Amino acid sequence: MATAWLARLRRRNAHNLSTFRDAPLAEISGSLGDLGTLLPLMIALAAKGYIDLGSTLVFSGVFNVLTGLVFGIPLPVQPMKAIAAAAISAREDPSMGVVVAAGQWVGAAVFLMSITGLLRAAVAFVPIPVVKGIQLGAGLSLIIGAGSSLLQPLHWLHPALDNRLWALAAFLVLIFTQDKPRFPYALGFFLLALVLALVQVLASDDQSSLPWFQVWRPRFVLPSWIGAGDAPALWMAVGQLPLTTLNSIIAVSALASDLLPDIPSPSVTSIGFSVALMNLSGTWFGAMPVCHGAGGLAAQYRFGARSGASVIILGLFKVALGLLFGQTLVNLLTEIPHGLLGVMVVAAGLELAKVGHTLNQGAPDLWHESARQGGLVSPRLHRQLSDEERLERWTIMLVTTAGILAFKNDAVGFLAGMLCHFSYRLSERFMGWKNSHSIISSERAPLLR
Repeated sequence: MATAWLARLRRRNAHNLSTFRDAPLAEISGSLGDLGTLLPLMIALAAKGYIDLGSTLVFSGVFNVLTGLVFGIPLPVQPMKAIAAAAISAREDPSMGVVVAAGQWVGAAVFLMSITGLLRAAVAFVPIPVVKGIQLGAGLSLIIGAGSSLLQPLHWLHPALDNRLWALAAFLVLIFTQDKPRFPYALGFFLLALVLALVQVLASDDQSSLPWFQVWRPRFVLPSWIGAGDAPALWMAVGQLPLTTLNSIIAVSALASDLLPDIPSPSVTSIGFSVALMNLSGTWFGAMPVCHGAGGLAAQYRFGARSGASVIILGLFKVALGLLFGQTLVNLLTEIPHGLLGVMVVAAGLELAKVGHTLNQGAPDLWHESARQGGLVSPRLHRQLSDEERLERWTIMLVTTAGILAFKNDAVGFLAGMLCHFSYRLSERFMGWKNSHSIISSERAPLLR
């Protein structure tokens, strides 16, 4: 078993190396594709003292490297959005111990679900239209969030280095490079964003905002698993767990097989163990609670990443920044133009939402192996759908998406989609019972006469 695992590891890293040799700029650009999601939440949490920025960069960078080596795909390491949102919007500022404890609660729950097989059971239980609905809802949520929090507050002309004109220019370049998936869009605009942020800091009166060398020293953080009163860490974890299970594990495994069909996609169990180990290790030192995510995978794929080499490069860069600069980077990162970040998030949302088009043509549940003939298995066959089945699948997907968007909650969307799915199944059973009852009645009628 160990020999087979090492053989798979060698194959995946041979793929990483060959992909990077063929298109190094595309892999580097793709590695930066998820920054539009990572930076705003990471900066907000670090600025308020809810996480340690140095520890977050070091540990998330190490996780990036390990993810790239083990899985061989551009699987992102993202903030746990529900925990971050709960901490930022809390009436009373939570301590760092509360935030990291919330991540540990989620990590422990996902570990139990992985080791007991509950995650595998969830994949068999959740129908593909619901999974596609979660992906579509997550993509549209990214677009709406980018518009409302990053792009809409901008003005047309001021401030000079972060306005709607910069966002419009970034969007036009994005549109004109749609047919060039390996164009290093994210790399170019990330470097531009850093230059604009540096100019903004130099133009300010406070030169102490510039980063300076500060060697990272790990600092133990005591988690507050159960606080006084309402146990805020536990409630944060309860809000995050459905999002992690659905979007960061089940949906991301399905998306990997959609976007990268030639590479073995990671199982939900392996992704679950990865999420669990990340949050049961780095959080002891103040690192941000993290997970994988379908949006980040779509973003990195959209901007050119096709292998684990992309996230390995990103991880090494983050480790270097964390070890050498750490918390001193907060002020510089805060000045990165929201207009450029917003367009990158929009692009990621569009890429994730586009996977919905395979629902009725190419979805995994529509393929099956044909019967064995002469001891050989013929190629897979695609099941043809009737118009009623197509409409049913679209309805389930859209109901799931509507629940996510209306309530801003993946769990609500999931429940809505599952209820819609079961309503169709109950209707089928009722019609089957009704038809069989009619046949029996018609057969008995002559005997009664």
